[in-house]
Amino acid sequence: MALEALLSTRAQRAFMLTILFQGIVVLTMVAVTFAFVAEHVTFESQRYKTLPCYLALFALAEIFELLMAFDALRLRNVIQLIGILTFHGALMVFAALQVHETKTALVQMPGTTDFIEGDGPGTLWRKVLPFLIVSPCVIAASWIFLWFWVRQLYFEFGWAIFHVVGANPAFKAMYRYYQVMICLLKFDFFCFTGVTMQLLIVVLATNSAEFGLTIAAIPVVLVLLAACGVAVQREIKWLMSICLVIMLAAETYLSLDQN
Repeated sequence: MALEALLSTRAQRAFMLTILFQGIVVLTMVAVTFAFVAEHVTFESQRYKTLPCYLALFALAEIFELLMAFDALRLRNVIQLIGILTFHGALMVFAALQVHETKTALVQMPGTTDFIEGDGPGTLWRKVLPFLIVSPCVIAASWIFLWFWVRQLYFEFGWAIFHVVGANPAFKAMYRYYQVMICLLKFDFFCFTGVTMQLLIVVLATNSAEFGLTIAAIPVVLVLLAACGVAVQREIKWLMSICLVIMLAAETYLSLDQN
C-alpha cells in the first residue's frame, strides 16, 4: 500500500485550509484593531506598547502554526498534530485574555465617554471591542474543526508510522519519544522568539546593553536548537549535554531580563 502524496487527501487539505482561513481572519481583526488605535494614540507610551506586541505575537503565532501544520503533514507526524491542537488552544486563551489587556491599556477613565480613555458609547474602546471579540470566537470555532480533521489524520497516518518503525513495540516507543523531542524543539523556537519580541517591544530600552545582547542571542539560540535536533537524531550525548547547559543559561538570562 503506497503512501498518499502530500495534501492529496480531503483531511489534509481541510486541515491546512482551516488553519489558513482562521489565520487570515484573526490577523485581519488584529490589524484593524491596531490601525484604529494607532490613529489616536502614540505607542511611545509604556501602557500602549502591549498593543503592537499583541499584533506581532499573533502574526508570528499564525505563521508559525501554518508552517508547523504543513511540516506535520509532510512528516506524517501525529505527535506534532496534537501539539498544534494544544498550541491552537493556547492561542484561543491568549486572544480571550487580550480583550481585558486591551481594555486595561486603553481605558483610564471608566464610566466616561472620553473617546481615548473612556469606555462609554462612541469611545475608542467600544470601536475596537467587536474586532477583539471576533478573534477568540474564530479560533475556538476552527479548533473544533481541527479536532475532527486530526482524528481523520490519525487513522490516515497509522500506515505511514507502521511503514517507518514496523510492529515492534520497543521501536514504536522510541520513535514516539523521538517525535516528542523534535516537536518540543520546534515549539521552543516559537517560545523563544515570542519572549524575545516581548522583551524588545515592551521591556527593554533601545539604548540599553540588554537590547543589543538580546538581539545577538537570537542566532545563537537558533543554532543551539538546530544542534540539539542533530544531537537527538544522531544520538550524540556530549552535544546534547552542551545544548542543555546552554539552554539553562539562556533561560536564566531571559528570566533576569524580564525582572
